[in-house]
Amino acid sequence: MKKTIIVMPVANEEATMGDILDRILALPYDNLYVYPVIDNYSKDNTQGVIESYEHTGRVKCIFHEKSRGVVSCYLYGFKRAIEDGAEQIIEMDGGGSHLPEEIPQFIEALDRGYDCVWGSRFIKGAGMENDPLYRKILSSGGTILSNLVLGTKLKDMTSGFEAFKTSILSGMNLDNFLSTGHMYQTEMRYYCRNLSTVEVPIHYTAGGSSLKFKSVTEALRILFMLKENEKRVMPLQ
Repeated sequence: MKKTIIVMPVANEEATMGDILDRILALPYDNLYVYPVIDNYSKDNTQGVIESYEHTGRVKCIFHEKSRGVVSCYLYGFKRAIEDGAEQIIEMDGGGSHLPEEIPQFIEALDRGYDCVWGSRFIKGAGMENDPLYRKILSSGGTILSNLVLGTKLKDMTSGFEAFKTSILSGMNLDNFLSTGHMYQTEMRYYCRNLSTVEVPIHYTAGGSSLKFKSVTEALRILFMLKENEKRVMPLQ
């Protein structure tokens, strides 16, 4: 298998971090590494738990000193993974919303030649648990609206479980993304719409975070700016 690094922003995950890492390390891949990205927002012993796994040689705790939130941690993690020679990069949630056991289908799709692999909650074989109705409506409605405005044709435009050939991310100006919150996943899918991509089913378990009205209005504002911003992120297109 090509060298694959999982990037996962984490914060206050002390209770579950060890279990997540154990399940990833139990997968049948010797060339699979995990980069949990943490910042000052985390107040418990999540960092200590991560560092206790570094002796395996497959886990590296990444501290993002200049973090501006979860999206900046994703992008910082991508940069570190690229610097460390990743050939493939997987993005997933570190709080238990995504199942480590579903990682193989992302690797298999990349091995089949796809540039990007999108986890989808709304295709056959997928599922969602503990997600309140309003969140489901926002996610499905956001996908419909995004497809209409952006000309994309995906079943899920907002899932945070995805994978890339490293060449795709290294060709982007990651510092020029507009989104700092929930809209980031849609922004990434839009910029990659002309690449070879596929959706795979995932089972998503919602966490305890709430979605604020301000986040929704900010997402709508950014949605209508993506086409104008595309050349800043994808300069070679």
